[in-house]
Amino acid sequence: MSESVEKEERKPRHFIQQMIHRDLDEGKYGSGIVTRFPPEPNGYLHIGHAKSICLNFGLAQEFGGICNLRFDDTNPLAEEDHYRIAIEKDVKWLGFDVEDRTYFSSDYFDQLYLWAIELIKLDKAFICELSFEEMAEYRGNPKEPGKFSPSRNRPIEESVDIFERMQAGEFKEGTYTLRAKIGMTSSNMHMRDPILYRIQNAAHYRTGDKWKIYPMYDFTHCLSDAIEGITHSLCTLEFEVHRPIYKWLIDQLPTPSTPYQREFAKLNINYTLLGKRVLKKLVDEQLVDGWDDPRMPTLSGMKRRGYTPTSIRNFCDRVGVAKRDNVIDLSLLEFSIREDLNKIADRRMAVLNPLKVVITNYDENGEELLDAVNNPEDETRGSRQIPFSNTLYIEKEDFMEDPPRKFFRLGPDREVRLRYAFFITCNEVIKDDSGEVVELRCTYDPLSKGGKSPDGRKVKGTMHWVSAKHCVDAEVRLYDRLCQVEDPASEKPEEGFGDVLNPDSLKVIKAAKLEPSLVEAKEEEPFQFERMGYFCADRDSSDDKLIFNRTVGLRDSWAKMGGKK
Repeated sequence: MSESVEKEERKPRHFIQQMIHRDLDEGKYGSGIVTRFPPEPNGYLHIGHAKSICLNFGLAQEFGGICNLRFDDTNPLAEEDHYRIAIEKDVKWLGFDVEDRTYFSSDYFDQLYLWAIELIKLDKAFICELSFEEMAEYRGNPKEPGKFSPSRNRPIEESVDIFERMQAGEFKEGTYTLRAKIGMTSSNMHMRDPILYRIQNAAHYRTGDKWKIYPMYDFTHCLSDAIEGITHSLCTLEFEVHRPIYKWLIDQLPTPSTPYQREFAKLNINYTLLGKRVLKKLVDEQLVDGWDDPRMPTLSGMKRRGYTPTSIRNFCDRVGVAKRDNVIDLSLLEFSIREDLNKIADRRMAVLNPLKVVITNYDENGEELLDAVNNPEDETRGSRQIPFSNTLYIEKEDFMEDPPRKFFRLGPDREVRLRYAFFITCNEVIKDDSGEVVELRCTYDPLSKGGKSPDGRKVKGTMHWVSAKHCVDAEVRLYDRLCQVEDPASEKPEEGFGDVLNPDSLKVIKAAKLEPSLVEAKEEEPFQFERMGYFCADRDSSDDKLIFNRTVGLRDSWAKMGGKK
């Protein structure tokens, strides 16, 4: 590889890479960079978190550093261990090994408590008696200064005493808070004597009943970074206004290191609800079937739907890292999964809306095995054999009794090619008493085996099919976009979902007919159902019932329809 090519490959692609390059060139971090991914264990990770995971772990890999997985678990009322377990699984599934670098802010509660007392003794914090409502009134607004709490000049010894008694459980929730002594004039409302600790008489999922007071997120987050020696504390843009309080706290206390915070644009995708509070509302109101419902933008839901770690990482790479918020089209995510599945998914035939076809000139008791390619994109995937008999199923939409000129599928007296099989011609249409077509009588050309023309004649239409004698029944769940509104956040879903949700986000087909080899499909194993899209076996499948989920169609139908069905 030439030196110019090597330099081009090493060229930073976004501003955070540029920043780290400068830091390393200046010798700031001789032992390497340390990043972290800091989720709160109060819900499942979603696709927005995937961008942060890929960024933090990816930068650590790129620059020979390390990345910690740290749970910022400061709110015992919302956090549960099963969320922690799900988050760890998702990070590993996405392809990142945390090894022994899983940490918890709750492990630092003792140190944080001592630092809080130190702030009081430095006259940088005080015990406040204002209620939360009164604090909001005293805080003022960005254009007008707030008012000092009447408790602000409480003697240091008294504040220390009350703080210790708060931890001893002597007071009810809301009686006291510990607040920083910064001022009440900053236009940044987060810098107006912010709360550092509050009373919460709640058991923590890790520390039990040990603590009666809990540190606020802003107090905990930056100091946890400092304890872990984080060099680059990467946050999304909404935390930019929190940076001054982080710096203030680090400057006041004898922390073992000084982390540097830098913000980047969070991931916004149209037609997609992001944010754990809103997603939890969907779960709690049973509008979806749990956090891993395949319609959910959670990593668990996408995994169950058939998305691959590679496709998500590729998507995050395409989106890039920007300084300003923007909205990504969902079609880019769907393109990324199609691109990956096209390479790795074996092809199979499945008929979702079956119409019976009888080959009248094929032996009624006869059957044979036909060769079919597993994946034309990968010759190493080899081939398989599929059974053929005189009775088949095709898709109902592949037949029209009075087809237009450019309808290249089956119609009366029309000839089509059956994929991997033979040419057939429709000779007779059988209807039921209501006039619905229920069966087609066809003849086949035995010389066209393998779908090849025996005499050079051209057949434009090629259709998929399954043998009625050999196929397996299955339930197929057709998942689509959960939201029908391009900007669902603008509809204030936290107050109610209204018309935000797509009523056609799930359609269930009870009597699909599948190629028999699919009975061996493993959970989440990807397949392309020819002409129908990409599918995978659902975890609810059993020996008695096959269930397949549609991951994504073969093309983006929404893009052509402007988001309208």
